[in-house]
Amino acid sequence: MIKSYKFRRVLANTFIYILLAVLGIIWVSPFAYLLMHSFRAESTINVPYLIPHEWTLQNYIDLFNVGGEGGSAAINFPRWFLNTLVVAIFSCIISTISVLAVSYAFSRLRFGARKKLMNIAMILGMFPGFMTMIAIYYLLKAMGLAQNLVALVICYSCGAGLGFQISKGFFDTIPRALDEAATIDGATKNQIFWKIILPMSKPIVVYTVLTSFIGPWCDFILAKIIMGDKRELYTVAIGLQSMTSAEFINEYYKQFLAGSVLVAIPITLLFLKMQKYYVEGVTAGGVKG
Repeated sequence: MIKSYKFRRVLANTFIYILLAVLGIIWVSPFAYLLMHSFRAESTINVPYLIPHEWTLQNYIDLFNVGGEGGSAAINFPRWFLNTLVVAIFSCIISTISVLAVSYAFSRLRFGARKKLMNIAMILGMFPGFMTMIAIYYLLKAMGLAQNLVALVICYSCGAGLGFQISKGFFDTIPRALDEAATIDGATKNQIFWKIILPMSKPIVVYTVLTSFIGPWCDFILAKIIMGDKRELYTVAIGLQSMTSAEFINEYYKQFLAGSVLVAIPITLLFLKMQKYYVEGVTAGGVKG
């Protein structure tokens, strides 16, 4: 009986590991193809083999050779990269402060409309963001902010406070006795938040920073609607998509692959550096609602 149980257990684990290995290979394959072919020297778009026969760094060099020999002035990856970095950094700073402040207020303060505001925020969060994109574009256009990087920062930052749930759950795990002791010592709510609660909340701060940075960095739809045809203010997502259009794909396909690799590097390094705090922030934030 015991041997039969052990055999079934080994058989089940073997099946699970094989399934996970197959799924892992399927998941990794596109990224491996992207990375390998970003270094290939063959000029054709389609090649009959998975691993390039000739390797070169010229694709990455050409990506930053704006308007160079054989290049097009419409393709300006360095400018797109800088645009995205600026928007992501400012959006990340504003969004992080907004999310943490709203989360702390809902966690610690008790006021009449608290429950109603939390319910309204939960309901609004159920609607897909693309439903309001056209309306947002016309509002920005009426304010003279269409086709402007400031408009992207505003869009990414203004609604960030609605994503307070995980951060609030983390703040709920911090004993309220700390706030009460600080209040007795004469500290204000503002001082408690900045000098006591935040220094103890590194995991959730890192989690909020990561999520606030990744959103603007990877977004395509909203940025495309706002920027329209103003190529010099494109973000990398729009720029890389334009490189795959019929006008440019034959000339810039390999540069598109190289650009896709470069776009993934900052996010990958940031996540690997802060992975431990990211996991702690998610798990601790799910303890209380």
